[in-house]
Amino acid sequence: MNVTQFTACLRYVCEGMIASEPRLTALDQVIGDGDHGIGIKRGFTALHALLTSADFAPADIGDCLLHSGTRLMTSMGGASGAIFGTLFRTGGKGMMGQTDFDAAALAEWLAIGMQAIHQRGGEKPGDKTMVDALAAASERANADVALPLSESLSHCAQAAMVGSEKTAAMVARFGRAKNLGERAIGHCDPGAVSMALILRFMAEFAQRG
Repeated sequence: MNVTQFTACLRYVCEGMIASEPRLTALDQVIGDGDHGIGIKRGFTALHALLTSADFAPADIGDCLLHSGTRLMTSMGGASGAIFGTLFRTGGKGMMGQTDFDAAALAEWLAIGMQAIHQRGGEKPGDKTMVDALAAASERANADVALPLSESLSHCAQAAMVGSEKTAAMVARFGRAKNLGERAIGHCDPGAVSMALILRFMAEFAQRG
């Protein structure tokens, strides 16, 4: 994807995430504050407005990710805004100057984002957070760097969704779900599902070709 295609891809992701609000809200009502879906909808609505603005003309992939992350961070609010904003912003900072988003760039973005999120809050795989989905996707992306982007994204999305489903068996170590202890077992982490959905919508866009 060139910069124009990548921007269109993120617009498609925004539309998918906005439409996913009821599903994410329902998940968070069980083990969280009940506002994850609302925050996701608010953040991706604001990002969609940025990406469709006539004034938005990112210089490269990194610039697009950086501005996207800033918009998510300032509009979504709460822990989700910080985490998803970090994923996009730090990826953008690390990928300044890149004019194409291919399978290698996907692997780089996920790896940079995962490291930054861990450094920010200490989240790691097994903690029942979005990192469980992100880590699974990152591992798969690293193995798929030689593949066409559409294939790599499809594999990453599948791996992320499996990672999110595995959170149902975990005891949470972060957020409100942490206070539920073993009562949170049996329920997926909403942030992990959100991470998997972002990659699913990216894959759908890439496969449309």
